[in-house]
Amino acid sequence: MTAIIKATALTRRYGDFAAVDGLDFEVAEGEFFGLLGPNGAGKTSTIKMIACVQDVTDGLLTVDGLDVRTNDRAVKSLVGVVPQDDNLDEDLTVRRNLEVYARYFGVPGAVARQRIDEGLSLMQLDEKANESIKALSGGMKRRLVIARALVNEPRVLILDEPTTGLDPQARHLVWRKLRLLRERGVTILLTTHYMDEAEQLCDRLIIMDNGKALSEGRPRDLIAQHAGREVLELHLPPEEIARVVERLTPMLGESGRIEQVEDVAYAYGIDESHYRMVEGMASDPYRVIFRRANLEDVFLTLTGRGLVE
Repeated sequence: MTAIIKATALTRRYGDFAAVDGLDFEVAEGEFFGLLGPNGAGKTSTIKMIACVQDVTDGLLTVDGLDVRTNDRAVKSLVGVVPQDDNLDEDLTVRRNLEVYARYFGVPGAVARQRIDEGLSLMQLDEKANESIKALSGGMKRRLVIARALVNEPRVLILDEPTTGLDPQARHLVWRKLRLLRERGVTILLTTHYMDEAEQLCDRLIIMDNGKALSEGRPRDLIAQHAGREVLELHLPPEEIARVVERLTPMLGESGRIEQVEDVAYAYGIDESHYRMVEGMASDPYRVIFRRANLEDVFLTLTGRGLVE
């Protein structure tokens, strides 16, 4: 498929510090693409360069074939941005917030009204059109910010942690609406700290750290590559974990490994027979958890389990 976003050796420096350090990736038109990484990995700097609100230090970055350094106004017209914070004007009504935003893009009045109606309907905010922003719940505000980002009919929608702080019902509603936008052909670029969100929504993704891409691919492929099919969690006393590790280690193949993090051990590359053996060894079988591997396992394997401030 045609690449609508293309980064080659993309670099963003702040003095001597490289927030983005020679990043290469492509996003196909109509694709749902994720940028994952711990705090400070370079995700926000990357999307700010795509949105033309931050300069590229080095390398090449194009959106729909346009170099962001020389065609920033044209690129901005193609992009809709949902920032981390709900930067809505609380002095204006819901509809008025969208009308003011439409003016920034020079959208004619009749066209703006139609798009605003469509956006409010899509995000299930029709009945709140004349309400104050202060009267909205957190979930409604997030949906309104998404509706606002659609007013200029962007070909690329950038979502910077769109569901942070939302309850499960609101998150799943936002997910459904984002899938609908993808079905309509909108290219979506997502940053999130919710690994289940990325696994549910993204066609492909990059996991970043220290400004570089550590791994790229489809979520299920990355899980199979870095974590295997199942994971065994051992929430057992230290002496029991030591006995299990001693018994289990020789049984693991080349792809198997055991990682101990404080009072919990994680065994990768295992199957149900290993689980049954460990369950029989444990004083409390309920503290032995056998589950499918997920994207969080991949993320922690690649970026580490240490806290990043």
